[in-house]
Order: sequence, then structure tokens, then C-alpha cells
Amino acid sequence: MKKQIFHIDRRGFIAGLASSAAFPAAIGSSVGSAFAQGQTPKHGGTLTTVAWPGTTYMNAAITTSGPESFLSPKFFDGLLGYDYGMVEKPALATSWSISEDGKRITFNLREGVKWHDGEPFTSKDVAFTFMEVIKVHHGRGRSLFADLETVETPDDLTAIFVLSRPAPAIMKALDGRESPILPAHIYEGTNIMENPANTNPIGTGAFKLASYERGVSIVMERNPDYWDGDKPYLDRIIVQYIPDASTRTAMLESGQADVVFLNFLPALDTLRLAESPDFEMVEEGYETSASNHQMDFNLDREIFKDARVRHAIAHAIDRQWIVDNVWHGFGVAGATPLHHEQRAFFTTEGVPSYPYDLAKAEALLDEAGYPRGANGVRFDLTIDPTPYGDESLIAAEYIREQLRQIGIRLTIRTQDYAVFIKRCWTDRDFDLCLYTAAMGADPTIGVQRFYWSKNFKPGVAFSNASNYSNPEVDELLEAAQVELDPEKRKEQFAKFQQIAMTDLPTLPVVHTTRATIAWRKVKDHTVDAVGALGNLANCWIEE
Repeated sequence: MKKQIFHIDRRGFIAGLASSAAFPAAIGSSVGSAFAQGQTPKHGGTLTTVAWPGTTYMNAAITTSGPESFLSPKFFDGLLGYDYGMVEKPALATSWSISEDGKRITFNLREGVKWHDGEPFTSKDVAFTFMEVIKVHHGRGRSLFADLETVETPDDLTAIFVLSRPAPAIMKALDGRESPILPAHIYEGTNIMENPANTNPIGTGAFKLASYERGVSIVMERNPDYWDGDKPYLDRIIVQYIPDASTRTAMLESGQADVVFLNFLPALDTLRLAESPDFEMVEEGYETSASNHQMDFNLDREIFKDARVRHAIAHAIDRQWIVDNVWHGFGVAGATPLHHEQRAFFTTEGVPSYPYDLAKAEALLDEAGYPRGANGVRFDLTIDPTPYGDESLIAAEYIREQLRQIGIRLTIRTQDYAVFIKRCWTDRDFDLCLYTAAMGADPTIGVQRFYWSKNFKPGVAFSNASNYSNPEVDELLEAAQVELDPEKRKEQFAKFQQIAMTDLPTLPVVHTTRATIAWRKVKDHTVDAVGALGNLANCWIEE
């Protein structure tokens, strides 16, 4: 059954923008499946989209960064897909079963699937991917699959996960973005991170790589041997990397681009175009990637070892202002490490908050022993905003002004994406690191990696950059990994949120929401919970 499309009228919001100095948050949300109801898909055509920054790899099994997360599912499949509501559906696995004790998950694999080079897909590929790649190199996988002891392969079409303890969140993390299956015959016995296939992918996915100009564009072409019937419908997908946001808007309006995913247009432009009958805005399709805009404190810096300094900085930042003026209503003010859409576990009850209060911030800094100097400055800090989209840089400029008011002189350091990743997660040469990261469909998938002490591993991007370590937090997170009782997990995550917001190694700035804006001729770009972060095999263009 196809979901109905609901459109919320935003005209009142748009009309008020011109006269408002500080833009209010968007009211309500437009949700829709973008299904072309009652229409028959047509083969052919090229879908062009724009994004920024360019990708480093095309394989999301070795990184959790945004560019790879979008590209990888077009080349690689996962064991499962997810319908709306995160309901599991077949992909490379056609069926599955879980033992009563939750320690064995048996996947029956799809027959006749071939890698792009013609080699057959087998259970060996599944075992290799999880045991040698995702458990080792994936920022979320190291914690999520920590209890995966082995993958048994009794035959080519059966893969059995053997767990030391139950791991309920695993079943929500088996799509082509979160856990793409890699070809063992290409990666086995190689340096995984330096394998040429990371930028010349050989997958089982709906599309093959046609051309790649680093930092400029990627062209994907239809895989004629794809296992899913007569899909994909598109002949090609072209991704153009455009650094200037206004240029991305102009390209969409002029028809040089057909669709823009993942908030890659300025929010006001997205809202304006959504009012046009030529375009459709959809906020569905991001259930697997509910994201937080957050700021890490480097706890190895002596100045941040005092929690009062971290609390003072939190009080100096008006997070609602950032929601209104940076994200323009696509989100809510950050309240806990969990995203507000993780509704089964998100709570603010008993959780410390840090309301905007400059006087309180100043008092805390005084108490911590950092008085203003003769020049009014208490100390200097540097912030590294991610060069992914425009929000982090704009928010960093605002934070700089706010910290100036409490006597902290903040320097904004900008760099390309690869340097940013290396600086913050390999060299750890930062004071404050500001970025947006997916929290996942379950807190164990996306949240735990930032707070679990065992996930402090320099070189693994989007992991525990703060170097936060609290044994009670570790115990709660590890218990929630294996707890099968939903109510007990809820209690564990509630206590975790209370402690994490007290310690505050990371400041949740905004719980973001995402949107896709497309010409109406683009059909079925969002058909399930994974949306644009899936394979786009259902997408087609109406002439």
C-alpha cells in the first residue's frame, strides 16, 4: 500500500520572511512518499543532482561520512531494506530468522546475484564484510557489531550471525548505506583502506560507476544485470559537486539539476521553491539518518577538563537562534544526545538543560578560575566546522560572536573535507569540532559511538572524538546493546541521557530534519524509510 502525500501550507511562513530580521522556525512539516500513484514507471533518462562536498571514497563500509553515505547504496546492496516505520524488507537476503535467545540470526541469501565484474555473490562476501571491514573500519559498526563473534557460512546462500549476546539494534542497520556488502574477492588480503575499489566500486548495486572526476562529478550508469526485476529505471545518475549554495539553487531552478537531496540548498530557497507548482518538497525518507548538529569538546585539552567551562559555553549559545536563523526551521533545539525522532527512547525528564544565559556563563567561567584579562579576554579557542553544507560554518560564526561576549576569543578554522576529518579524528588537533552526524534508527546504531569509551579510536571518523570516558555510561550503553525488553532499554537510555548531558563532552546543538526538493517530473525518488540514501532503483522521469 502506498502512502498518501500530505502537504502543509507554508505560504504564511514564506510571506513573513521578507519582513523578519530573525527568521522564525518553519511551522509543521511536509511529508510525502513521492510515489507516482497510479502511473507506470518508464525506463530511460538521466537524473542530475548537486551536492557538496565531493566524496573521498564511494564505499560506506569504511566511513560514515555524508558523501559516501549517499553514493555507496547506489553501488552496493545491504542484506535488508526498510519500508516506512523501519519495517524490514528483503534485499540481498530474501528471508531471515532469529533464535529465541537472540544470539543467532540466519539470513537466506538471494540466488543468482552477480558483482559488477560478473563474479557470483555468496555468503563468503557477507562474512568478510562484517568480520573484516565493518567491525574494524566503520565508525558505527565497531560498537554496533561488537558482539558479533563470527558469521557462519554453511553454504553459498546462507549466512548466520553468531552473537555473544543479543544485539536488537542490528536488525535496523543492515541496509546498503549502513552495512554495504563488499566483494571478498576484491578486498581479501589487501589494505582495506587503500584498496583501489574504494574509488572504483565493484558492487551488486543498481548502478555502476561510469566516470569520476574528483571533487567535480560522478556519473553512474544502469546495471543491466541488477537482480530486482527490470530495475533500475534510470539510464544514468549524475552528481555534480558545487561548492556555492546559491549556484546549486540556480541549477535546480534552471533545470540543470532535477532534484536536490539532503538539504543541499539553502533552507529558505527550499521553502520558496516548495511553494511553486513545479516542485515538490518531501521530508520523508530519512528515517535511517535522523541527524544531530553537534559540537565536540576535546577533553584532552586542559581547559575542558573542568565541566564548568563546557557548561558555560553551552549557556552562551542560543540553540533556538541557530534553529531559526541557520537551519530555518528544519530542526529543533538540541536537548539530549538522542534525536527527538528516536521517540521510543528520547526524553528530557531529569535531563540537565543549558538555557541561553550569558550571565550564568560568565559566572561559571569566573568560578572555574578563568577571569577576564586586561583586554577582556579570558582565553583563546579554535573551532573546526565541517565543510559539509553551509550550516556548520554559519553556526560557527554565530558561536564566535557569542563566546566573544563572555570573554572567549574564538578562531574559526576552515579546510577541505579530507583535512577536516584527519584533523578531528586522526590528529585530534582541535578544541571544538562542529558537524552534523546521523544518529540512526536506534541509539545503539548512531549515538553510542560518540560516548562509548571503547569507541575512542584515532583514525576512525565520526567516533568518540572528545575522548569521553565514563564507566557508568559505558555500562548503560553496553546493557542497552543486548537488552531485549523495550521498557528496560528505555530506562537505560533515559539514565544515559541524564549523565551525558551532565558531563557534556558533546553539545547537541540542533536535532535536524531533512528535505528533498525535486521537479515534479521526477517520480518515486522517495519510496521507503531509506529514501535518497538508498539505491534510487525505483526512481524514474516523466517526459
